[in-house]
Amino acid sequence: MRDVIIFVEHVQGQPRRVSLEIASKAKEIATALGGTVHAIVLGKNASAAAEALKAYPVDTIHVAEDPDIDAYFIDPSVDYLEAAAKAVGPALVLVPYTMIGRDLGSRLAARLDAGQTADVTDVVVDGGKVACVSPKLGGTVLTSCAFKGDYGIAAIRPNSFKAAQSAGAGTIVQLEKPAGKTYRIKVDEEVVEAAGELGVEEASTVIAGGRGVGGPEPFSTILKDLADSLGGSVGASRAAVDAGWIGHGHQVGQTGKTISPNLYIAVGISGAIQHKVGMRTASTIVAINKDGTVPIGEFADLLVVGDLFSIVPELSKQIRAGHS
Repeated sequence: MRDVIIFVEHVQGQPRRVSLEIASKAKEIATALGGTVHAIVLGKNASAAAEALKAYPVDTIHVAEDPDIDAYFIDPSVDYLEAAAKAVGPALVLVPYTMIGRDLGSRLAARLDAGQTADVTDVVVDGGKVACVSPKLGGTVLTSCAFKGDYGIAAIRPNSFKAAQSAGAGTIVQLEKPAGKTYRIKVDEEVVEAAGELGVEEASTVIAGGRGVGGPEPFSTILKDLADSLGGSVGASRAAVDAGWIGHGHQVGQTGKTISPNLYIAVGISGAIQHKVGMRTASTIVAINKDGTVPIGEFADLLVVGDLFSIVPELSKQIRAGHS
């Protein structure tokens, strides 16, 4: 493989941050391989997303705003990406490690008879060979998987790379509609949970609450206030989600989302292994708990012992004062 192809997720024409992170890393990989970076942007407002992508090191941006992409479930996107990949030739395909990216990547792997590695946190090129690094067994082991065929597909964990602006050629090319395709699974309605909020998988700062917060109200008040003051997002443990205090989309852990924020503040969370699996790769972990013997204290960078209902509001107050 020589070139790098990235699938760009976007929301109403604004590329998701994970896609910009991937675009930044893709140039480094392509340079090491002696190739170029191709971005695939699909669906309504794809042209606007393509314009935003010009600020990042992408050589060619392939665009399609075919109504079928949004009208039918994922298969049209797979068709366009497959056609683009075959036109480019042997390449490493990078998709976000998100619900859409994982679904699309696995289907594309079957189409291209390609190997796939999920939850990738780094990509290394050595002697023209591409290897993907990903944590396994709850992050206790790092594996390195190399691709052997013409194509390889890597699903990149959000927050693994920095989104660094550096304009590339940014040549926009319109994709032709794949011929002879018909679709059956139609999308009647798309419901976005907590619309307008930054998802925990993309946030650089996450304030997560657990059973210790005592109910649903703190998630929408003191935890959200702290998250807003830091420009972050609100997360939760499984116990809090199972109790119905907050939606599953906020859950961090083995049965929730695996995240790698710069700062993770765990409020009223004991830190059982199932939760640890989802956030242990955060750059800095701070725990706030009334119990100084909770398991999370063993791997947190800082354990603050005390009443969270006093500590969290005061922390928000001090942060806002420092910004004023």
